[in-house]
Amino acid sequence: MIFLIIAIVLLLELFPYFSFLPYFTGDRTTFSIVYLGITALSYIGMIRYLMSVRNNQEYYPYWSNVFVSFGFGWIVAKLLLIPILLIGDIGGYVISAKANQFIDYAGAIAFLGLILFLVYGVVFGKYHFKTRRVEVTINNLPEAFNGFKVVQISDAHLGTFDSMSGFAKGIEAIKATNPDLLLFTGDLVNNLATEAEAYIEHFKALQAKHGKFAILGNHDYADYVAWSNEADKQKNLDRLHEIHSEMGFQLLDNEHVNIENDGSNFYLAGIENWGLPPFPQHGDLEKALEGIPKNAATLLMSHDPSHWDAQVKKHPHDIALTMSGHTHGMQFGIDLPFFKWSPVKFKYPKWAGLYTEGKKHLYVNRGFGFLGFPGRSGIRPEITELILRSESA
Repeated sequence: MIFLIIAIVLLLELFPYFSFLPYFTGDRTTFSIVYLGITALSYIGMIRYLMSVRNNQEYYPYWSNVFVSFGFGWIVAKLLLIPILLIGDIGGYVISAKANQFIDYAGAIAFLGLILFLVYGVVFGKYHFKTRRVEVTINNLPEAFNGFKVVQISDAHLGTFDSMSGFAKGIEAIKATNPDLLLFTGDLVNNLATEAEAYIEHFKALQAKHGKFAILGNHDYADYVAWSNEADKQKNLDRLHEIHSEMGFQLLDNEHVNIENDGSNFYLAGIENWGLPPFPQHGDLEKALEGIPKNAATLLMSHDPSHWDAQVKKHPHDIALTMSGHTHGMQFGIDLPFFKWSPVKFKYPKWAGLYTEGKKHLYVNRGFGFLGFPGRSGIRPEITELILRSESA
């Protein structure tokens, strides 16, 4: 296995190097030093990041994240560059040397463009919060709730924020929505409850007329930590429950609440994480819906959008709107009003925005924070205003 990895790395590095070397007819030594030096730094950055993940590091300095992202971009961009260079070589044999040269230049421009795109995501993109306003028709919604504003945030991953001022921009954007109901759909932390301690007062300051509610996501259970015993793991989860309460959020662990307004009501249910393997399936939809009339207007918080296809959309209860997160939009892609694309679509077909089948809707929030890649390139962090509309509106 180690020899295969070495072979892949050598191909990844030497093929682009020897493809561009002929274009430097003058001082090839300078090109070699610069190219190989950047390559070495990129691998140091990636190794540093992998070691920090393994050690469950809770804080990632800003410039460290920039360094890691450049290394990540340098390596990933070369993965995309190699097929372009191969096409250029084939074109050189089949068509002409000029065709090879043209394709090589195009590949170099695309290579540098992708690196800049990724670096932008780390320096600016991850704190470029976007508030999205979406109107959703809710079956059997009482008229008293027509125009009711539900604000959803998701996937804070507080352990990877590297700028308190950047984080504060997101908090101010949430405050500006003036929500009737504020919902958080899981993954407050990466693993450890201590990651959230410094942010309690910020979340506590958020207000909503009809309350603040939350659920747990897959990361909140700290399954990605090598605990010495189950008791310590449970203490971590217990503390995370306490932190939600201190922030002013009521956790819905396979249960529901009644939201009332002017003598009318709808139901809000929340389940623990339920995802397709290997993700945990702690969620119990039947328990959460117990006591809710089948035809009553019901909203559901479920962290993983795969739950909607697996259980929710065919459920006999009238679960009009399910709110999820989890995907982050992979923090990389194209997200335009008329077109959206991200590699995450191959894992999660429903990965961002509103999806509707019949009278049931799923909204997948793109996430508030970031994890893994320390930035957001093309997929901005999201605050969602869901405006509820009755069928007669």
